[in-house]
Amino acid sequence: MATTPKILFGFHAVGVRIKTAPASVIEVYFDSSRRDARMRQFVERAKEAGVRLIEADGLRLAKLAGSHGHQGVAARVEPVAQARSLDDLLDQLNEPPLLLVLDGITDPHNLGACLRVADGAGAHAVIAPKDHAAGINATVAKVASGAAETMPYFMVTNLARTLGELQERNIWCIGTSEEADKSVYQVDLKAPVALVLGAEGPGMRQLTRKRCDELVSIPMRGAVESLNVSVASGVCLYEALRQRGGGL
Repeated sequence: MATTPKILFGFHAVGVRIKTAPASVIEVYFDSSRRDARMRQFVERAKEAGVRLIEADGLRLAKLAGSHGHQGVAARVEPVAQARSLDDLLDQLNEPPLLLVLDGITDPHNLGACLRVADGAGAHAVIAPKDHAAGINATVAKVASGAAETMPYFMVTNLARTLGELQERNIWCIGTSEEADKSVYQVDLKAPVALVLGAEGPGMRQLTRKRCDELVSIPMRGAVESLNVSVASGVCLYEALRQRGGGL
């Protein structure tokens, strides 16, 4: 069955695709009125990769991207094949899994930022429920700065059941909660682990919370009561990276 091309926009999102999968790039549109160093370098890299370049004005780029935040660059690309299922991905790993589970993250900017930090910290996948989550769109890809292309993102039908399946694989499900007595710095994140975060404010849904093996908090020393979910994800994932020796 033929796949439907999608649109990427922004220097990072398009640049990462050109670097990692140039054969999947159908064509790249760029604002020829931009003659700054960043655009010149981008066009040069695109030419070196052999992708098709098309000059376009700001209006056409905004129409393609569905946004004025395109930075003068957009691309039509074929979807890149990733692991077809979470089970496939976990079966292929030769190190303890590090997963980020997002419950109720519907803002595409938050999702994009979470994908970016997950990629940066070396997480193996991001998991979210189909009915309480943002899907991957052009805005997510732009905010993710290329991570939407490299970070596996699985949307599951039943999140609580998926957490149960992870637990059957001996993956410890650690949820974050402001009320938890133990902090994220006091738990072992070297073992197979899924870090579960909810939306800022409401947090995880009750059923998701009940499914977690353990709850931890992020220490808050100032006046604010909580962190944005992408920041909280970064705190937790990078603590896991530190414990696993990746911070050396």
